[in-house]
Amino acid sequence: MTFSQSLDSLIKIAIDNNPEIQQLQLQYEISNEKINEVGSLSNTEFGVGYFVSEPETRTGPQTFKLSVKQMFPWFGTLTARENYQNSLADVEFENLSIAKRKLALSVAKSYYKLNAIYGKQVITDKNITLLQTYEELALNAVEIDKASLVDVLKIKMRQNELIGEIQVLVENYKGELATLQQLLNTSDTITLRDYKVLSIPSDIVLNETTDSLQLHPELIKYDKLYKSVSQSEVVNQKGKNPIIGVGLDYINVAERTDMYVTDNGKDIVMPMVTLSIPVFNKSYKSKSKQHQLAQEKLLAAKQERYNQLVAVLKQNIANRNAAKIKFETQTKNIDQADKTEKILMKSYETNTLKFNDLIDVQELKLKFQLMQIDAALSYYLQTINIHYLSNNA
Repeated sequence: MTFSQSLDSLIKIAIDNNPEIQQLQLQYEISNEKINEVGSLSNTEFGVGYFVSEPETRTGPQTFKLSVKQMFPWFGTLTARENYQNSLADVEFENLSIAKRKLALSVAKSYYKLNAIYGKQVITDKNITLLQTYEELALNAVEIDKASLVDVLKIKMRQNELIGEIQVLVENYKGELATLQQLLNTSDTITLRDYKVLSIPSDIVLNETTDSLQLHPELIKYDKLYKSVSQSEVVNQKGKNPIIGVGLDYINVAERTDMYVTDNGKDIVMPMVTLSIPVFNKSYKSKSKQHQLAQEKLLAAKQERYNQLVAVLKQNIANRNAAKIKFETQTKNIDQADKTEKILMKSYETNTLKFNDLIDVQELKLKFQLMQIDAALSYYLQTINIHYLSNNA
């Protein structure tokens, strides 16, 4: 199956098909479902006892015993557990968001690389066609003694060289397309809908800053982890409170047959209340200390990651500015090469055409055009890196 896609649709396909994204999505759903688990009460205890040797009481012998008991955590404990689990689910959500952004970044890089290879193929093809025109001119010039067969052979050699470069570009395209298909996790044949030779608008304004970095998912994740530790400490503090148990014992009493007494054979019903108190709370103090240290560690880790992201973002911005300068420089060089080519072609009307100079100019122009595509590719690769770091969409 063959399908044509734009960059946005490619990213959507990759996110829908990617196994890692699916795994993280399921992990997030599992964490959400655990909220119901931690918000539940402990098991209700039921007991049955049979008196092998029936103890005799004034109202009759006891035959068997039934009991039921339910433990209740202190007020607010279940809510605290739910809040803690919810904070863990929030961390899983940030993991999912980060993975999606990284995948989108990889797909966009592959997309722009394919566009760059396409642009180089288009330009190289045009140069081969131009050399064919030069070859015809050279053959005509040979007939009127304005050129030699050596000039024709040089043009042919240059054509062969460019044909070889086209073949290399075709192989590069296949390799990059395989990378994109792996990212999309599909065996379908891909064609890009909006193929174009990469260029940079001359009026574009570059003004990105590091202001929005604090809202990046990689940093928000540290905030969510910090919050989860805080919620864990709330659960820890709740654990220091008593646990209340409510129960009921029922004892079956058989009637006495040897004499009559008041309440003969009356069963025993005994409501019970139990209290579980953590007298030795050294473990809770230790956990509180661990939570405090964990939060300090997270703050330090967040600051370190923030510093790293700032450095990377500034480098990306500088690299993109440099790419724009290189692109504009090659635009000027290409314009000068065009003017030189026109001068050389005009001289053919009155004098012998200097095919060596013409081929040199053509080779320089192609070099400038390929360098311009590389500069445009660098510009877009740096741009998507910047968007990954600073775009909060």
